[in-house]
Amino acid sequence: MVLARLLPTKIMGQYMMLIPTFMLLINLSQCGFPLAITKLIAEEKNNSKEIFISLLPILLGINSILILSTILLSNIISNQLLHNSNLTVPIISMALVIPFTSLSSICRSYFFGKEQLFPHVLSNITEDLTRLIIYIIGIPYLIHKKDTLIICFLVLVNIISEFSSTLILFFFLPKKISFQKKDFYPKKKIITASLKISIPNTSSRIIGSIAYFLEPILIGSILLKEGYKKTFIIKEYGILSGYVIPLVLLPSFFTSAISQALLPNLAKDYSRNNQKNVNQKIKLSLLLSFVIGLSATIILIKYSSTLLRIIYHTNKGTNYVLLLAPICLLQYISYPLTTILEATGKSLTNFKISTIGAIIRTLVLLITSHWKIGLNCLIISINTSIIITTILLIREVKLINQ
Repeated sequence: MVLARLLPTKIMGQYMMLIPTFMLLINLSQCGFPLAITKLIAEEKNNSKEIFISLLPILLGINSILILSTILLSNIISNQLLHNSNLTVPIISMALVIPFTSLSSICRSYFFGKEQLFPHVLSNITEDLTRLIIYIIGIPYLIHKKDTLIICFLVLVNIISEFSSTLILFFFLPKKISFQKKDFYPKKKIITASLKISIPNTSSRIIGSIAYFLEPILIGSILLKEGYKKTFIIKEYGILSGYVIPLVLLPSFFTSAISQALLPNLAKDYSRNNQKNVNQKIKLSLLLSFVIGLSATIILIKYSSTLLRIIYHTNKGTNYVLLLAPICLLQYISYPLTTILEATGKSLTNFKISTIGAIIRTLVLLITSHWKIGLNCLIISINTSIIITTILLIREVKLINQ
């Protein structure tokens, strides 16, 4: 919201075209280990220190390979895939952010597993405030500089914000931690258990991220061939991805928070075969998410133009909001549904459903991009994917609840 107010539509569009690549890199760098750490700690079957020491070398290796690959492929991604030479240096900048996001995510996973939500909340607030303050101070100073410099600034701010978040989390870690020589040997059992959770989770995230990564590439390539101008594509993609989607997904902040709080509790009850508590928590989380989502959907439909004007100082994107908001009600409840499957050991099921959703979204986008309906092709593909994946998630959760 702050960026939408401070940045011209052109720069906002370029930055939003970069975000899918950024998200893909983040998901690859974390490799699903934050979720695995949370679940293993919540089950109270392993020593927290052993979990971190066993998984940290793997994460460092993955991050190192990813940083090098990103730098080497930056020119190809920007020029040949995104058709925008201004994005080469920002893509290199993203490589520098990768280790900071990985470190903060695994620190958060510890507190989730311990069911200590206050450190997580405080670190998130610190991270967001740090980012916002730097944006507010820095963007007006850089606004007349080159587009590349501004976009690099937007990316590199994440280093400072992620570091500040991690620093807060370190204050809440246990103070008296002793290490012996034997502690530094990775435990095969922990690595195996983590991979069983992280690989399906990472695979599903990567599949979704790849579909998201391909989104601006397909839209740019096909719409250019269909006769749309590059400036139109960047502008409309910026409006849709920078204004509309953050607005309609704003209620998911609450349903996502419900899901994060649910994971350690549900994992613990499920590991103890406490089916009654499992069923109660499933019903409660879905009910809360539905009530929040329904209220938000009604507000978004009725006051879409007003909300855009208040938040972004523009009416652009009202038509997109009206098309997305009703279907996003299903998206709001998909967060707890996904968490329920993760907590009950059905990561592979989540992977299959995510893969189906990503394939459908990409195929629908490929087909509808040729219909000469502008960026409405993306709306249709998003809505179709949400409907199908949510139906599949509901079916799987019903089987658990029986």
